[in-house]
Amino acid sequence: MASPAIGEKGGEGWIIAVSLLQRLGALATGNTGGVAMMLLGVLLFAVNDTLGKWLVGAYAVGQLLLVRSIAGLCAMAPFIRTLGPYAFLRAPRPGLQLLRAIFSTLEGALFFWALTELPLAEVMTYYMAGPIYVTALSPFLLGERVGWRRWTAVAVGFLGVVLALHPSPGSLSLGAICALVGSFSYALFLIATRKLAGTPGTVLMTAQLLAALAFGGALVLVQGWTPPGMLDLVLMLFLGIGSLCGNLCVNQSLRMAPASVVVPYQYTLILWGMLFGYLFFGEVMGPLPLAGAVIIIGAGLFIFLREQYLRRQAV
Repeated sequence: MASPAIGEKGGEGWIIAVSLLQRLGALATGNTGGVAMMLLGVLLFAVNDTLGKWLVGAYAVGQLLLVRSIAGLCAMAPFIRTLGPYAFLRAPRPGLQLLRAIFSTLEGALFFWALTELPLAEVMTYYMAGPIYVTALSPFLLGERVGWRRWTAVAVGFLGVVLALHPSPGSLSLGAICALVGSFSYALFLIATRKLAGTPGTVLMTAQLLAALAFGGALVLVQGWTPPGMLDLVLMLFLGIGSLCGNLCVNQSLRMAPASVVVPYQYTLILWGMLFGYLFFGEVMGPLPLAGAVIIIGAGLFIFLREQYLRRQAV
């Protein structure tokens, strides 16, 4: 969809964005700067998700995936060019990289499909349970030991997911199933990422963008293409750029401050989801989904802080 000229402009814009974000991060250092960058990154993710819900009401999921991937690849072009082709040809564990790209594509597509039926904050709540699933799966897929305290937190987190489902005869809708399967795919994506820790980030990001591009293109062949207006096209392109900028902010925050300081602020995503859901879609979370969100956040925070404590004890 993008011509080479557009791709080059996208690359220059991405370099400018990187420079601006790095200068912004330099304005405040230490914990304060790290928290600010984390909050900015989470806000960008929330805006991105809100745009996704807005657009998925008028355009097919495949179309959003396709345009978002093209925008992301254009933004990544300078880094891909700098890294060179051999980094991709010699990338370790290609089978696992393929699985990671598949999980990434699935969780993104299922997120959009869930948004067609569920409130924005509820879908975010399901995905916030992803790290809890990682803890539950880590003894089997990562060979890590999980003590009784974290297993208890996992059980409590699962209870939160059940509450978020607000069980009733008709509660298990297609949207809820998409959100559940998507959050589990997100957990598998996180596990695959952890196992590929030594692989350059540009290689990993390019692989997942290419997978989403292929899947989005295949869906467009089935679902069809709806010609977007100029404003909608710009918003679709921002889905790719905004996500990358959000990741950049989060990574910068982790370089500026300890993870134990900045990571808990990622849960402000739920607050943004509730605010934007109400302002743009008239959505209000019910008491059971809200209680489920609080429990998932509490369980996730306990698991994270416990893991940080164990790492300090091991040093």
